[in-house]
Amino acid sequence: MDNDTFFKMLQQISEWIIRYYENIESYPVKSQVVPREIYKKVSELDNKSPTNIEKILSDFEKIILPGITHWQSPNFFAYFPANTSPPSILAEMLTSAIAAQCMVWETSPAAAELEEFTLKLLREYIGLPESFNGVIQDTASTATLVALIVAREKKSSFSINENGFDGKIYRVYCSEEAHSSIEKAAKIAGYGRKNVVKIPTDQNFAMRVNLLEKSILEDIEKGFIPCAVVSAFGTTSSTAIDPIDEIAEIASKYGLFHHVDGALAGSALIVPEMRQFAKGIEKANSFVFNPHKWLLTNFDCSVHFVKDKEILIRTFSITPEYLKTSVDDQVNNYRDWGIQLGRRFRALKLWFVMRYYGLEGLQKFIREHLSLAKYFAENIVAEGDFELLAPVYFNTVCFRYIRSDGKRNVDEINEELLKTLNKSGRIYITHTKLNGKYIIRFVVGQTNTKKRHIDAALELIKQTARNLV
Repeated sequence: MDNDTFFKMLQQISEWIIRYYENIESYPVKSQVVPREIYKKVSELDNKSPTNIEKILSDFEKIILPGITHWQSPNFFAYFPANTSPPSILAEMLTSAIAAQCMVWETSPAAAELEEFTLKLLREYIGLPESFNGVIQDTASTATLVALIVAREKKSSFSINENGFDGKIYRVYCSEEAHSSIEKAAKIAGYGRKNVVKIPTDQNFAMRVNLLEKSILEDIEKGFIPCAVVSAFGTTSSTAIDPIDEIAEIASKYGLFHHVDGALAGSALIVPEMRQFAKGIEKANSFVFNPHKWLLTNFDCSVHFVKDKEILIRTFSITPEYLKTSVDDQVNNYRDWGIQLGRRFRALKLWFVMRYYGLEGLQKFIREHLSLAKYFAENIVAEGDFELLAPVYFNTVCFRYIRSDGKRNVDEINEELLKTLNKSGRIYITHTKLNGKYIIRFVVGQTNTKKRHIDAALELIKQTARNLV
């Protein structure tokens, strides 16, 4: 492609992006296609001959776009958000154009040094002490895997990296509401899934610390080795908050590595009044949250803060001759801070976002969503035929419709309500189960969601529910 054609297509794509965001509310939020529909249509194209960009873009609009669930729609209230923003998009374009491989300092000094600086600034923004150092991982799942591998090596005096497991059983503890990535990490890191001990939760779905200590003592008596505990700062189902300070004391008492998973809710720490919920986080060994969820930064960008970077580096560093450089003892080579050798220039988009909005702009963004979530919760419960099933700490509201038609129970009514709402294309929400009950989750976090979107969602939910019974 020559430069003139490339420039023309850049303009065309840029215009498409602008139109997309202008018209995004006209698309069904959740894709309405059926399984294999996209595959069939794509397979019917001429995929072997050279094709001009205009035709490719036309096929994208006709075939691919209908199969997209529009995460950037202000009517997206499902899962957790994966929001973005104009400065982040622009930075991603530059990152793609530069296409740097940022595995060590020498392969792109700016990437390494910007990552170091940006995470020091973000550490200040969220109130972590200077004893923590940051690195950008791709996702919180990866950061949790890294944390459990580090915990394994610390507990074994780094012998497992060298010799493998020696028959001893290492145990990992988390609440029964903790994210599935902990189990997956335990499988990959060699602990074994059955050695993840899930601690029961209280009425607010937070870990019961007395039962954590009881489980640790029982494991010691059995000859097992308590190795790590993962606290949740905002569980996936309900954004419940484990008692981090108390868990930190238990971890210290029994020599456990303490990792805090704040994948979504960690972004809220940028607002000082929310830090009360993270009391004791400074005692943890590591902490992760995702700016790509709730801080205006494109996926993927997960920030992983560690208290002892030397243990992290010792766990993951392998330096064959072809990767050695003359400045290795003066710089951060972030390939030694995690699993991947190859690394994207993720810091650029986070830096663009932080500079463009500034601290006050980011705080305003989070506060607005916190306020809108409480507004939704207050208004839905005020109707009298809906109930809340969990405290609203952040931007997630867990609720359900409580009427039944005599033929279907409340769970079945709410499952039908969810399907009907999503099929409408007007909003997208998801579910969970708490105490065995089918619950609808409503998450406020998309970049452009405003009060009018909440009001429209409230009206749609009320009308749809009442039409079912």
